[in-house]
Amino acid sequence: MKITELEDGASEEYCDSGSQEIVPLKAKRALVGAGARVLFYPTLMYNVLRNMMQAEFRWWDEIEQFLLLGAVPFPKDVPRLRQLGVHAVVTLNEPYETLVPPSLYKTHGIDHLVIPTRDYLFAPSPVDIRRAVDFIHSNASCGRTTYVHCKAGRGRSTTIVLCYLVKYRNMTATAALEYVRSKRPRVLLAPSQWQAVQDFKRQELESLEVKSTLFFSHPGDTVLITEADLEGYGSTEVEAKELKRIRKIALARPMMARVSCFFAALMASGDLPRLPPRLPEIRAC
Repeated sequence: MKITELEDGASEEYCDSGSQEIVPLKAKRALVGAGARVLFYPTLMYNVLRNMMQAEFRWWDEIEQFLLLGAVPFPKDVPRLRQLGVHAVVTLNEPYETLVPPSLYKTHGIDHLVIPTRDYLFAPSPVDIRRAVDFIHSNASCGRTTYVHCKAGRGRSTTIVLCYLVKYRNMTATAALEYVRSKRPRVLLAPSQWQAVQDFKRQELESLEVKSTLFFSHPGDTVLITEADLEGYGSTEVEAKELKRIRKIALARPMMARVSCFFAALMASGDLPRLPPRLPEIRAC
């Protein structure tokens, strides 16, 4: 049997074609959600027992300074996390699998960002990923440690951590995954979660390309040319042609481009004072 997802808005009718079944995405989410609820406590106890019996099966791991990745904390873990310097927590669990009330985090001076994400097959939305990534960075910039967790610290939370490394450590998706596995070997991403990381990396590259059209760098010199710099110029055909040429120059010579914008516009408008005629050369006898 093969299960194929339907995009939102597609027909939700059940179709049976021999060995293939097409299951609407909403139905799949409901089915996975029900299964996750049933399996939550049995798998949680399994993880607790492994943590008690196997020293290498840690509840959380330090990925880098100011960043921890791990499993869902119990209320008794909050004071311990605070002692480790944790000032912020990112929770990827749905409400039924969250064990620490927000009030307890507040009591210990811990900021709490909640991004409910269904377990097993789903990834946080692109908007939520960016919220979490920037939340981690904001805390790290102030020397504050963030604890990112889901139920087992394997899939949903790892997705966020990988995207953080992609954006703020300039890693590729593959390099980030290998690095995190070296710190927490049991991380495991669902296909949709891995795709979310790859899409995030692609969007970051596209964003850099857009920014590079306005921000030009040169050894020892950085210049930002905006439309405001050109406002009021280019009203005539001659000025428009000259400014078009200057925009091309800006891609290669940042500082000269900024000066040329005004110089060329003044030349075209006739407002630039002309130099006096050259005096005849006088030779000494």
